[in-house]
This record gives sequence, structure tokens and C-alpha cells, in this order.
Amino acid sequence: MAVNTNNIEDSISTKELLREYSWYMNEFSDVLQDASDDFFTKNFKIEFIGLSKNINCLLNNESCFVTKIKIDEEHDMFFRLTEKTIDIILEKVLGKAKNKFNINKISELEAKIITAFNSFMFDALKPKMNEPDPKLLKRTNFDMINMTFILKNIEPDAKEAGKIIVTLPLALLSPEKIESSGNTFGNTDFPSSEIFAKVIMGKTKFSLYDIKNLEQDDVVVFENSDIKKMTLSIQDELLEINLNPNMDLLIPQEDEDNSGGEEMAARNIWDSIEVEMNAEFDAVKISLGDLKNIEDGLVVDLTSLYDNNVTLKVEGKPIASGTLVIVNDRYGVKINNIIAKGQPAVGTGEENTDSGEENDFGPEGDNNESYNNGADYGNAEGEENSSQGGEEDEDFDYSDFDLEDENL
Repeated sequence: MAVNTNNIEDSISTKELLREYSWYMNEFSDVLQDASDDFFTKNFKIEFIGLSKNINCLLNNESCFVTKIKIDEEHDMFFRLTEKTIDIILEKVLGKAKNKFNINKISELEAKIITAFNSFMFDALKPKMNEPDPKLLKRTNFDMINMTFILKNIEPDAKEAGKIIVTLPLALLSPEKIESSGNTFGNTDFPSSEIFAKVIMGKTKFSLYDIKNLEQDDVVVFENSDIKKMTLSIQDELLEINLNPNMDLLIPQEDEDNSGGEEMAARNIWDSIEVEMNAEFDAVKISLGDLKNIEDGLVVDLTSLYDNNVTLKVEGKPIASGTLVIVNDRYGVKINNIIAKGQPAVGTGEENTDSGEENDFGPEGDNNESYNNGADYGNAEGEENSSQGGEEDEDFDYSDFDLEDENL
């Protein structure tokens, strides 16, 4: 959801839009979807994604085809279709073109198709608007509502999407606000509510040779760890915590094995590369009450962690998992399962997978607008687009560090 005004942090209109968002979504989403189904015979899916007043933060630096339609003598409605939206529509209607679509070179036939679709949407939306009040009619300083929709091809393998922005006068709308029936979250509920947190045991430098040769029952000791301290990570905020170590985890440190001389002689540059490796527990739940009481010098009881799984990660990618141990005055991990690619999995044999998808909302462009018989069409406004995305942990891949022959 996107809601924006000039002063978003404390804007009264922003608070109003937050309460009105559901009304706009429920009132207009199905209308536009039905209009698209009737006009294009159910070839596209339309989803409501954004609402703003007077400005549109979801349309930046994108070329648009603009249709302006007069509602009455004082009010206009605008339809803005981004270049990517038009490309998706025309490819479905007219077939795939030989050259990449350029909105600045749109043909008369293509313009007529888009203008006709915009007019069809206008006819569908008009019944949702109120009759203007003659006493309040002023040509200037209208508050305008921008509703942003995503248009996608319904085919399963289609990943591209474009935007449709519908702008109409607030004076002709009567949005309903969600009214609170009372406190839905009482003060007594706060302390017992829980949030997921990561517990980071420590970090250390490890050579790729040693990582690649990890085996089950090996013990990795984190030299920079402290058995009396760990780091709590909650939504990327780091907090150092003190704790009483469980000395039942203590295992004796074996004498160093000096029999690896021949192996050292056989190593190359690849083997000597060092990367940062860290150890994290599986996410644990901590109550907001306990979190609120955490302060410097306080010892935190994390007894439940001692039976928890620990994951070794390099560059955010899991390479192995195991159980927590203590060697002398440092934490370590006893390896139970090798996860990294290139090594046989031991134990469960489960592998991590990654997923992600990307939406292309169209390139930037220039502005241009023309008027014809009460409906304008042309290329218009550019405003910036920002996106966010995330991806899950990928398995560590040693091939990322392969060197060419000339580097050896």
C-alpha cells in the first residue's frame, strides 16, 4: 500500500487516507477489472496498489499516455497509462511487434485503442461519483485523488506489469472511513506479545580451503566470541546482551594436529582466500515486555537457545548447521550437516532454495499532452518509481570464488 502527502509524517490527510484506503479499494477495483474484462475479453488482471492525495509518489520519471475527460464544466478525470502498460496491452491485442514499443512513436491506431479503453473505464467509473454541488464550484484548488492500479497479463508465465493511474476530484466522492470501536490493543496485552529475534553468536575469518573441507562432527571455534556475550538482532537493530554461559556445553580443546604439512604444500591461491563467517541461531521468540526491559549490564536468560540449531553463514549464505559448544572460553559449533554446494549433504539432506521475482514498470520519458473532442491523449508526466525487494538465503557456492589459470 502507498499513501503519501506533502508532509507524510504528521499529515491529517494521510491519516484520513489510511482510514479510507479500504473504501477506495473495494469501490473501484472490481469496476476497473470488469471494464477490462468487457473491453479486452478477460486478458488482464488489475490490482489496486496505491492511494494518494494531490501528488502521486508511485509515478516518477515514467512516460505516460494521458487521457483527460471532462466530467462537467468544472471537473475533469485523468487516466495515465505507463509505457509498459501500453506495451502489454498492444502486444496482446495486436500481436508482438518487431521493434520495441516507443510511446513517443505511438501510431494513430494504437492511440485510438488506448483512448477507447480509457473512455470505457470512464463510463464504468462515472456512476461511482456524486453530482457536483453548484454552490461549491470553483475551477481552482481542487483536491485530486490518485488511485494507482497494476495491470498484468493473466498468462501464468507473464511477469511484466504496468501501472494505470486514475485521477479524479475529491469533491465528487464520499469515501467512508474505518471507524474504531475502541482500543484493539490494550496496555496489558503489550508485555506478553512476542516478536521473532535472531541471536548472533559471533563472527570469524575462515579460509575457503577450511570451509570446503568441513565434515560432520568438526568443531568450528569462533575466536572473537565471548561466552558471556551475544548479539540480539531484531529487524536489523543490533543489541549486545550479557548471559550466563551453560558450562554443560564445555568440551576439551584437543591439541593441534600438525600432520597437515603435505596438505598445506598442495594448496594454491584459491585455498588461502579468507572470508567472514558468522554463526546465528534459528529465530527465537521474545516477548515485547522482556525486550523493553533489556538494558546495559542486564544478564538475559536464553536457556532455550542451548537446544537450538546454529547455522554457519558466509556472505549471508548458509554453509553448515550444528549445535552450540564451548571450547575453553570461546563458543564453537559442532557440525551436524553440510549445506554448501559442492559438498555431500549429511543428515537430513535438505537444501535451501531461493526465490524472487521482478516487475518491470517501464522506462523514463518526456511529457506531452494533446486534446481532442473532450478526450486528450498523448505522452505525459514522468515521476520516479522506487521498488523494494528481498530474497531468501541461497546456498553457498564455491564456484563464486574460482580463479582463472592466469591468476594462479
